[in-house]
Amino acid sequence: MIDMTAFRDEVGDVGSVCVRGGGTRWTVGGPVGDSVGDLADGPSDVRSVSAPTGIESIQPAEMTVVVGAGTTVADLASALAEHGQEVALDGPVNATVGGSLMVGRNSLRRGRLGEVADVLLQADCVGADGQAFTAGGPTVKNVTGFDLCRLLVGSLGTLALVGRVILRTRPVPEAGTWMSGEVATGPVVDAVYRPATVLWDGLRTTVRIEGDGADVAHEKRILEGLGLTETAEPVLPAEWDRWSGTLPVGGVRAVGAGVVHRPDPVGPPEVAAGVRALGDRMRDSFDPSRRLNPGRDPQRMTA
Repeated sequence: MIDMTAFRDEVGDVGSVCVRGGGTRWTVGGPVGDSVGDLADGPSDVRSVSAPTGIESIQPAEMTVVVGAGTTVADLASALAEHGQEVALDGPVNATVGGSLMVGRNSLRRGRLGEVADVLLQADCVGADGQAFTAGGPTVKNVTGFDLCRLLVGSLGTLALVGRVILRTRPVPEAGTWMSGEVATGPVVDAVYRPATVLWDGLRTTVRIEGDGADVAHEKRILEGLGLTETAEPVLPAEWDRWSGTLPVGGVRAVGAGVVHRPDPVGPPEVAAGVRALGDRMRDSFDPSRRLNPGRDPQRMTA
């Protein structure tokens, strides 16, 4: 069993505190406290704690998994693969389950796997007051109470510190392939059913199709008729930005996702005053003293 008591005691109820996972996207949303980058790089009054690790249980028939938030996404993926299942989380090497949920970026295969906000069914957390609480419920069709899980996803740990989660899993597709060609995105989208992703670099459309083996073979033949050929999984530019209607030089648009992968970094997005006020009011309700991940600002994320 994952020990939430030890995690709660480590977080405590006084002093600024943050959860440090794999550190793969540590600067997203701004530096913690008065540090820049790694807490070890300079003085800081922010304590760093680690979320519990380990996989408590996998329920293939229920399509759920109970896992510590400090577990790496890679370890979780490996364990689920033994049951022919996967979860709609990804991230750089050493990214953790909790970190991926708190950053809240969707998988490149979003069209098939779904939104990261739909992955989190239940979260066992520690609040700013040092008390443990549970958000959500253990079943896919849970409808009890407010949907706090969706609020936690993408919050960068500013509302609560997540220690143990129950996630929705999905069957691994029987077959899948990447295809690419100098074709407009419209005919490609019209030709296939629920592509996992459609990418556009201004010249070529690249698409990921997956599912039942016979269906994938059929869609592959259709795409070949449009001029697409099989290709390796694309290596995308590292930076993310919101789609503004203009493709930057060297950028790749994820069609239907509202996201552009671009080679150059961008500044934080402009946030409407009303949206900013709503976010601040919500944070005041959960953490009025701003002791959880101080300095982090979810509204500074580019995508």
